[in-house]
Amino acid sequence: QITKIENLSHLSELSVLNLARNLLTTVENLNGLDSLTELNLRHNQVSAIKDVDTLPRLKRLFLSFNNISSFEDILCLADSSSLSDITLDGNPIAQETWYKHTVLHHMMQLRQLDMKRITEEERRMASVAARKEEERRRESHKQTLLKEKKRLTICHIARQWEIHQNRVVLVASLNQDKDAEPCQINGSTPYVLPEESRSLDTILSSAVQGLSVLESHLVEVEGDTLCLYGAGALECLDRNWSVQTAGLIVTVSFMFIEFDEIVQVLTKLKIKFPNSVHLKFKETNLVALQQFNALAQMHHMEQLTVDPQGNPIVNFTLWKYYVLFRLNHFNLQKINGVKVAEDDIVMAERLFGVLAYVASSELPHYRILSLFGESRRKQFHYFLEGKVKKSGIGGEESSDHRRNGGGSTTRAMLNYTTKDFHMEKLEEIKERKTFCQTYVESLVKEAADINMKNESLQKLWPQMFIELVRDAVLEIRNKNSYMKLCLQRITDQKQ
Repeated sequence: QITKIENLSHLSELSVLNLARNLLTTVENLNGLDSLTELNLRHNQVSAIKDVDTLPRLKRLFLSFNNISSFEDILCLADSSSLSDITLDGNPIAQETWYKHTVLHHMMQLRQLDMKRITEEERRMASVAARKEEERRRESHKQTLLKEKKRLTICHIARQWEIHQNRVVLVASLNQDKDAEPCQINGSTPYVLPEESRSLDTILSSAVQGLSVLESHLVEVEGDTLCLYGAGALECLDRNWSVQTAGLIVTVSFMFIEFDEIVQVLTKLKIKFPNSVHLKFKETNLVALQQFNALAQMHHMEQLTVDPQGNPIVNFTLWKYYVLFRLNHFNLQKINGVKVAEDDIVMAERLFGVLAYVASSELPHYRILSLFGESRRKQFHYFLEGKVKKSGIGGEESSDHRRNGGGSTTRAMLNYTTKDFHMEKLEEIKERKTFCQTYVESLVKEAADINMKNESLQKLWPQMFIELVRDAVLEIRNKNSYMKLCLQRITDQKQ
């Protein structure tokens, strides 16, 4: 019924100690047993071992049928240089697949394990398995660090986005019942900012301190999805992507990026990733229906996901119908994960069908012709000149024909101009206006000067004509003198 080892430190010449079949839970207080060579602790309740590495002559240790469940419980045995025979059968640890390899790797001096002699092949296999395990742990640790770096970077980008958008007051009003809620990247898991993180273990904390979390953007490929965080991530579209990687990208996700900045790279997107058919937008400031017009630049799109977070347009109940109407040529399959029904397309046409024709009526004819294909231009000329009947199309029939044929074209007239581009246009128009005004003023001034000279000439011309005639008559009155004068002028010119 022994439950604790004690009062043995004076037995310096004791060589064998048998404490089998007792109630021991911890092996300790073995200091001073300098002559001990064999220790039997079978059939106890031992779950942890201490001080065994201090026994200089211990060769045999019997721990069968105890409660040892991990190698950390017997880690001190690895520091013993004299142990050659050990038994651990009957313990939970002996049921693990890594049991034998781990013990042999950490206790290279062993000759027998669980009453079986250890061969060189077993030692070699244990060494190989241990190396693989170590590599696996290192890789796992590396992946943990990378995940933590990603988390910290995204949090940093999120905070910068909040500051840039000046939405701190808005977030506080929407989350009154949550004090100091961390920035949320998805609907369920909050991303804690670096200064609020308290759950990392010691090793991870020390390692993460060396990570750089000052990046303003992040680019990541997860399976068939390209994730872009922060405006700087758009520069990745200028990289030389491998054909294989670019071909695998099906979904492109934008987060913490102004939609106006995304618009500028949509043409690059369809060139770099020809198989991309799904666009995701989260925290991109989608606030107006006309912004969806820009998505028509894509070459093909089957799915569209607009997250409510950071995209107020989702609160407008008709936004999905407008998307279906404007992007009708894509034949969208899903919007926000919901399959598009035929009734939705019909409803979209009823709601916004007139809008395209109103927009087309406001455009000049040259702009409309530039949008029409060659096959439709002649018909359009007929419409403009009132020659519909000559083309063999009746009035009602021609109206339907125009609707069906020009439907996609009239939709194309609903376009979107980014704020920066609009400001550039205004500046350009202002410069042109200034130039034209200056040019016209110079023309007016020049015309006025010419007119004044002309009026002056009309007044002076009669007198000038009289004087010219008089001078001519006087000069040729004396023929000899006139000829001498002419010869003298020719001589002077030659000299």
